[in-house]
Amino acid sequence: MKKTSNRLADGREIIYYDLRDDALRTATDQRPLPPIEAHSEIRYDPLLAEWVGITAHRNARTYHPPADECPLCPSREGRMSEIPEPDYDVAVFENRFPSFRGGPDKATSETAVNANELFTHRHGAGRCEVVSFTSDHNASFADLSEEQARLVLDVWTDRTSELSQAPGVEQVYCFENRGEEIGVTLSHPHGQIYAYPFTTPRTARMLRSVAAYGEGPGGDNLFDDLVAAEIADGERIVLDGEHWTAFVPYAAHWPYEVHLYPKPRVPDLLALDEPARAEFPAIYLELLRRFDRVFGEGEPRTPYIAAWHQAPFVRGRGHDFAVREEFALHLELFTIRRAPGKLKFLAGSESGMNVFINDVPPEVAAQRLREVASP
Repeated sequence: MKKTSNRLADGREIIYYDLRDDALRTATDQRPLPPIEAHSEIRYDPLLAEWVGITAHRNARTYHPPADECPLCPSREGRMSEIPEPDYDVAVFENRFPSFRGGPDKATSETAVNANELFTHRHGAGRCEVVSFTSDHNASFADLSEEQARLVLDVWTDRTSELSQAPGVEQVYCFENRGEEIGVTLSHPHGQIYAYPFTTPRTARMLRSVAAYGEGPGGDNLFDDLVAAEIADGERIVLDGEHWTAFVPYAAHWPYEVHLYPKPRVPDLLALDEPARAEFPAIYLELLRRFDRVFGEGEPRTPYIAAWHQAPFVRGRGHDFAVREEFALHLELFTIRRAPGKLKFLAGSESGMNVFINDVPPEVAAQRLREVASP
């Protein structure tokens, strides 16, 4: 993998990751871009004990551009995009409309308290990046070769390594949203990376559960025992490789939801060994292709979210977390489609009370995902 860093016209960084060591990335961004005006603030919700991002500038972000104006396609004469090169393997660049941006300084790193001490806020330090998986506008991640998918895994790992060292960053989150039903505003195959200035509520909740379980009679690791229980039960296993296990969880929230864990447990992408990295492309591509077949021929490609869960890189503020080595890296892949032509909406119970109601029994989902295995 060859890595080349450059700058866009407004100063944002763009990084090319190439399969060939002789790839040259020298094109310059000729667009007359104004400076970025992005102010990110996070406010604390004392009832839920979590931070909320306030980012008014994101209302102006690009929304469903026509294919010939896609900002993620390579640039060509007369049509400059976010990626100045005429072709590329994988490109990563700072989001022009970031949810979090910049490092903290003395004036912004500390929590500010308003006249009412319940109202506290901080600068939304961190970084948001766009990861374009391929220069092919009409492709999808599932269309990538194993070599290309391995390159993306290496990109996620490299970005995790670099962003985890940025001032103020506590957690790095690599993810992909696909499909208009999910809310995707650009159809070009891409994902994003968020470097958060706090530990996310979902991760904090997992860590508390792991800590409580470890203090119980068995004193074991909750992630290890859950994965072992799914393997022993077997009914919800979708794929079981030498170095990865994929299953529909017993209490799945979404109609079709698969969790993918490496063997053995590691806290983040940085800790994956080479055998796991080598096997990942085939396992992951097969899962994505099954998702595209699960609703039958003639259906549009399945909308999904693919989310890497990694351990925080520092202890969360005000939380009594287990050590990060107790966390288990895993990927959660799920769709909001519950049947052909039908979506699962987060209605009153899910949105109002965070109580999920799943219309598809996990065992049925797992069986269907096994049925649509590649020949």
